Amino acid sequence: MKTSTPPTREQPAIQVVERMFAILDVLAGHAEPMPLKLIAERTGLHTSTAHRILNDLATGRVIERCEPGVYQLGMRLLELGNLVKARLNVRDVALGPMRELHRLTHQTVNLSMRQGDEIVYIERAYNERSGMQVVRTVGGHAPLHLTSVGKLFLASEEPQRVKAYALRTGLVGHTRNSITDSTQLEAELVRVRQRGYARDNEELELGVRCMAAGIHDDSGRLVAGLSLSAPADRMQEDWLAKVVDTAARISAALGYQPKRDEIVRRG
Repeated sequence: MKTSTPPTREQPAIQVVERMFAILDVLAGHAEPMPLKLIAERTGLHTSTAHRILNDLATGRVIERCEPGVYQLGMRLLELGNLVKARLNVRDVALGPMRELHRLTHQTVNLSMRQGDEIVYIERAYNERSGMQVVRTVGGHAPLHLTSVGKLFLASEEPQRVKAYALRTGLVGHTRNSITDSTQLEAELVRVRQRGYARDNEELELGVRCMAAGIHDDSGRLVAGLSLSAPADRMQEDWLAKVVDTAARISAALGYQPKRDEIVRRG
């Protein structure tokens, strides 16, 4: 009987990256924190080389220095793992409802997540035969303050973090409708919090309007936004309720249970 050998992992082109992976694999296979000497022994690295790489990994919080010369995997790996898990789960759960919303409106439906000071489009539902539509590229990105989904994420932040965002980015605008003033942005975010949804009124691109509602996970955390994009003169107000309801369905599928005031506001 023919047997197959397990595939080997392709080796990185850069030696230090290969050594970094080796250290992470060793730490992952050991339940307890490991001393430097043992890590060097298990990886076949010189102690000074292992120590130098471990220090760099600790700087990036990829590993944690429990005490001098003793290391374990760091919380940054958990954060990144949860982010990947959330993205995969949200996309899988959202795609069906997104397609249904597109069928009802014949406009492009986007799924976006926050990445630093921008939102990134991770999925879309559209039909090339549905006539005039606004199609966002999967993997494309845009500033938070210029997009409906981005405003949802900013509205979920503490005021000081919003101010830091404004200072960091300068609130650069793309059109004459763009919000480029901190006071104006704060007022807009108050409206978003009160209403439970957000709009982009030709702020990212002239001739394009968007409406968005947030998607929450089972812990109540805002993990993504669902938006509908349409030519400005074709946007219909009755689509808003459909966007909000679709986002709520996706959130419910992720285990989210809205608070009573959110249910009343939606109703």
